[in-house]
Amino acid sequence: MDEERQSTDEPNLSSRTQPSSLRNYRPLAQLVNFIGHSPIACRSETTHYYRVSSNGQYGAGYCSVIPPFQSRVFGIPSTIHSGKTFLRTEPIPTQAYISQNGSGTIEDPFVVEFRHDDPRNPMNFSPARKWLITAIGTLSVFAITLTSSAYTGSAEKIIAEFDVSSEVFALGISLFVLGFALGPALWAPLSELYGRQILFIITHAFLVAFVAASAGCKSMASLLVFRFLTGTFGASPLTNSGGLIADLFPPAQRGLAMSIFAAAPFMGPVLGPLLGGFITITIGWRWVQAVCCIFIGIVWIVGIILVPETYGPVLLHKIAKHDSRKTRKVYISVMERNNGGVKVSEVIAKALKRPWILLFREPIVLIASTYMAILYGTIYMFIGAFPIVYEQSRGWNAGIGGLAFLGLAIGMLIGLIYTMIDNGRYKKLGKMATPESRLPPAMIGAIALPIGMFAFAWTNSPNIHWSASIILSAPFGFGAVLVFLSCLNYLLDAYTIYAASVLAAGAMLRSFFGAAFPLFTTQMYANLGIHWASSIPAFLTVACLPFPFVMYKYGAELRMKCKYAQEAAVMMAHLQTEAPGSLEALDEESSSM
Repeated sequence: MDEERQSTDEPNLSSRTQPSSLRNYRPLAQLVNFIGHSPIACRSETTHYYRVSSNGQYGAGYCSVIPPFQSRVFGIPSTIHSGKTFLRTEPIPTQAYISQNGSGTIEDPFVVEFRHDDPRNPMNFSPARKWLITAIGTLSVFAITLTSSAYTGSAEKIIAEFDVSSEVFALGISLFVLGFALGPALWAPLSELYGRQILFIITHAFLVAFVAASAGCKSMASLLVFRFLTGTFGASPLTNSGGLIADLFPPAQRGLAMSIFAAAPFMGPVLGPLLGGFITITIGWRWVQAVCCIFIGIVWIVGIILVPETYGPVLLHKIAKHDSRKTRKVYISVMERNNGGVKVSEVIAKALKRPWILLFREPIVLIASTYMAILYGTIYMFIGAFPIVYEQSRGWNAGIGGLAFLGLAIGMLIGLIYTMIDNGRYKKLGKMATPESRLPPAMIGAIALPIGMFAFAWTNSPNIHWSASIILSAPFGFGAVLVFLSCLNYLLDAYTIYAASVLAAGAMLRSFFGAAFPLFTTQMYANLGIHWASSIPAFLTVACLPFPFVMYKYGAELRMKCKYAQEAAVMMAHLQTEAPGSLEALDEESSSM
């Protein structure tokens, strides 16, 4: 709420002349006012004042209380009834900001919002605490993506023990990644209703149970079922950990945190086969699942202890419920005011419908999401292809074969470092930055992708030294990170008010590609050979190469022809020129879709 409203809406609390704003009170004036001027109670640790009327009703605003009154004891002078000051040991309820609009009734409730410096607002956590929570969220994503691919290091042992084909074994990867596709539609809306913390606790409990069950499976069918369930519940950290970072860091400070977080979904899949291979040849394939279970369990326990609820609307809802119970007045959060009595089924239905609307009606979303999906599918294709190229063709064991992924991993790390450096270029643009300003790294990545893939495809023969193909796979890892992160940020900037749905659309499409590519990898390599089979995805990246260049040159014009991109641009321009109250219009506009 702006300062003008805070001053003009303030009622006259006594017959004496009141200042227009209590924010300007000096300590001596505050002390005089506190002792006998008007019925105002101050509480220092909240930096609020509460207006108290003769019938016990009060409103809220800001004041700065002098140090001697830093306690939970309230001095409330009753100028109407007894004329005496009495002590009140029951705290006036909230540390959050209460809108001046409202009378505390069902028809006209108080609306609770965070004040600027509220310590319970996750944006105001200390940097150390923010980075600790970020690290735990990143480890959670790393653990689940590591589990998705560590399974491939056990291919030979699982195929032999359960007497299945390599195609059936590949289903274990595909079903796991297919489970990821359910995440945006299920866990994202639930986190908006119930918060991040409860979902973290519940889904990780199921993750531990399902991965532990995978370690003890007696049949391939049961292993595939538990792999699918693990992927489905593992989609929760994949979906919500990014939101966790958005809860903690404002946009201007989010770049480094998101770059570090982005390492997890890339590094997990490429390091999983290395871990799985060495564990399999040392103590058996079941211990691969057991080690992943222990890893996820440790992250779960640490998260329960150290990760609080960070989703602001849910925190405000809890504050509003507490205040309503304590004061017998009606308090609601901003989310409740804007959404009303929304049902869980309605939220999930909208989450299922809106991403597909954006995907198939917005060309920008379709192009960028398809490009990212091809890269995601190729990464999981490589997870199935590398054992063919290095273990079957060269006779390496599963542990040594996993080392072949180090080329990809190093390329991805270089890409992440480049992204962090390029973030400085973007910041220098300031207000001149457009969504297309995110795309220069994607242009570099688009060129690096086919170079790395063709180089790998035609140097992976057994008669060429193994180091050539591993080193030359690094440009693919480098380019994949640049394209992926640039396109992701481009969509976020272009579809600000619809960002959640755009990300959900991309995540579901990527998961479908990631699930499909491993299914035909074995047959493709058997029929085409290791050179041409590796070249197929390289040709796809050549076909996609113009995308970032075209979007960079014509993106602004194209966005204005896309309905929802245009709405997002108009709404953000409106927010930059209107009062903070226009945030209400933002939510109403986005919810009407």
